Amino acid sequence: MDDIKVISRALAGAEKTVLIGFPGSGLVGSIALQYLVEQMEFEQIGAITSKYFPPVALMSKGVINAPVRLYEKDHLAAVVSDVPIHPAICYEVANGIMDWLAQFNIGEIVTIAGIITNEQEKRVFGVATSSGALQRVEEKTIILPMGSISGVAASLLTECKTRGIPGIGLLGETVNTPDPRSSAATIEVLNQIYGLGLDIQPLLEQAVEIEAAMSQIAEQVQKTEGQPRREQLPMYG
Repeated sequence: MDDIKVISRALAGAEKTVLIGFPGSGLVGSIALQYLVEQMEFEQIGAITSKYFPPVALMSKGVINAPVRLYEKDHLAAVVSDVPIHPAICYEVANGIMDWLAQFNIGEIVTIAGIITNEQEKRVFGVATSSGALQRVEEKTIILPMGSISGVAASLLTECKTRGIPGIGLLGETVNTPDPRSSAATIEVLNQIYGLGLDIQPLLEQAVEIEAAMSQIAEQVQKTEGQPRREQLPMYG
């Protein structure tokens, strides 16, 4: 824990479900959980710092915010990150988070991430650390029959497996751009599992805005690429 510092009050009660989202493909996990904690008015109870995190400070309206934050409400807790974790130190970060959580007799861990496919359906794929945990999501997600996952979500699930803590992974189908639609799809699965009743319509409206902005950028890039380069311009005189 020397390299991963958790500055937080203790979690209230036992058997909590902890939702964890770090930036990755489509920013699915971080978008989903930041939306969830804001809409459901979770209370921020602490933050996580580490020498492994990028040396950046994020701010909103001039106020600095910790890049990795801890939240809590009722039977749920959440770890939400604004910074990506380099593959080389995913183990250290996952191990440090799990060391802190393990002291509170956690009920289960749910990681949310993105998975890049060639489809646009926004399906949600499910994995789990045991057959018992898998039963909780097998009718609500598409179960991945084989293969591998990577990143800090994979490291967290591996830690759950080795420590005997039930772990579930929700992987939203995405492309490699910010994808609120995929995040909304994962929230719908959380709604079904935990009865949250969280309205995803504002998130879908955000998706429309992002898609329009991305389309505009793509058009600008296309126009720029279509213009003749300086050396290709005709000469006069």
